[in-house]
Amino acid sequence: MPVPRPLSSLALLAFAASLAAPLGRPLSAQSDPEVSAALARPAVRAALTQLEQRTPQMAAGLVELGAIESPSGREQARAAVVERRMRAMGLADVRVDSISNVIGRIKGRSGKAIVFVSTLDDLTSIAALQRAAGAPPRIDGDRVVGPGTNTSSTTEALLAAVEVLLAYRGWEGGAPLHDLVFAAVAQEETGLRGMKALYAALGASAVTYIDVLGDGSSITYGALGIHWSRVLARGPGGHSLTGGLPNVNQAIARSVDRILSLPQPSSSNNPQRTILNVAVLRSGELYNHKPDTGWFSVDIRSLDAPTIAQNEAAVSRILREVSTETGIALSMEPVSRTPGGQIAGADTSRVVRLSTGIARSMGLTPRLGNAGSANLNVPLGNGTRAIGIGSERGGRRGYPDEWASIPMMLRTAKHITLLGVLLGEGDGRVR
Repeated sequence: MPVPRPLSSLALLAFAASLAAPLGRPLSAQSDPEVSAALARPAVRAALTQLEQRTPQMAAGLVELGAIESPSGREQARAAVVERRMRAMGLADVRVDSISNVIGRIKGRSGKAIVFVSTLDDLTSIAALQRAAGAPPRIDGDRVVGPGTNTSSTTEALLAAVEVLLAYRGWEGGAPLHDLVFAAVAQEETGLRGMKALYAALGASAVTYIDVLGDGSSITYGALGIHWSRVLARGPGGHSLTGGLPNVNQAIARSVDRILSLPQPSSSNNPQRTILNVAVLRSGELYNHKPDTGWFSVDIRSLDAPTIAQNEAAVSRILREVSTETGIALSMEPVSRTPGGQIAGADTSRVVRLSTGIARSMGLTPRLGNAGSANLNVPLGNGTRAIGIGSERGGRRGYPDEWASIPMMLRTAKHITLLGVLLGEGDGRVR
C-alpha cells in the first residue's frame, strides 16, 4: 500500500495549532459545570493536548482504514487492522467475534461497562469505487479524500481516544469505575447484525452505549423503529407469445401503487416520524420473456410501534386483495427489524447532559433528538440507555471524491475522551 504523503513540518505545526483553537475559546455560558471542572484539570487538558499532537497520525490511520474494502458482511480485512492496532495500544481482552466485531476494553473496578461503538462497514457500492480509484485515500489539507473515508473516520477517532485514555491516570486508583469497552461493529448497514451480537454478548454488564457517529453536533437519545420487508411475487412465466396475463409485474405495480397511496402524515406535521416507502423493484431481464418471480421492498418507520404494526397490516391487506385480483401469489417476508425505543427521562440524563456540555465546550451547538436510526437502536429497543453523538463527517459519501474532515475527527476523539474520563469517575452514574 502506498504511504500517504506527509505534511511539511511548517504545515504540520500550523495545522496542529489551528485544531487546538477550540479548547482556547471560553466555555459557553450553558456549558455543564462538571465538564467545565474537568477541562480545568491538568490531566484532562494534557490528554486533549495529546490528541491534538497526534492529529497527523490520526489522518494517516484513516488513509490505511479507508483503503480497505469493507462492504457490509465482508469486514474481515478492516477488522484485522483494527484488531492489530487495538492490541498494539495495549487494550485488554481484544478479540474479533464470529460476525467480525472488534472489541477491546480498559478494565474498570465495578464489573459494569460503558460501551463506545463505531461502524466498521461501508455501503456495498463503495468497494467498487475503492477499486476504481487505483490508489489509497490521500491527505489534502484538512481532509482525507477518497472512497471509504467518511464512515471510517469515526473508527479512527475511536482508536485515537483509546490511545489517550489508556495513558490517562486521573481516575481514582488509576482506573475507571466501569470498564470502558470499545467496539468497531460490523454489518451496521445490513440490519445492525453486529450490534445485536455485541449487545447479546455484553448482556446486563453495559450501563450505557455511546454510538459514535460524529463530533456531537447532534445528540440522539431515542430510536426510530424501522421494519424492512421484501414482498415476493410468484406466477406463471414464459415467452411473451404465451400471453401477457397473469403477470407478476401487474401484481407488483398494482400493489406498489396502492401501498404508496395509503394515507400517511404530511412531512410538515409528523411528530411520530412515520414513513412508508417502496424503494426497490426487481423482476424480469428480457424483453420477450414473462418473469415467473419478482419482488419489491417495503420500508416502514415510526417512533410509535403500533403505527408500524398498523402500516404492516395495511400492506398485508393490499397484498391479499391484489393476489385475489391478479392470480399472482404475493408474500411479505421480513428483511430486518430495527427496534425503536424511548426511555423516560433520557433527555435530562447525566450522559446526555455531559455530552451536550462537551459539544458546547468545543464551540458546537448540539441538536438533541429522539429519532435515531443506527447502532444505538439495539440497546434502546431493549431498554438500555444509549446515545448517539453525530455530525456531518465530511462529504460526498458514496462518490469517488468522498472525503472526511480531519478537524471533525479530532473533535470526535475529544468527545469520546471526555465522556470516557467523566463516566469513568465518581459513581459512574449515567441517569
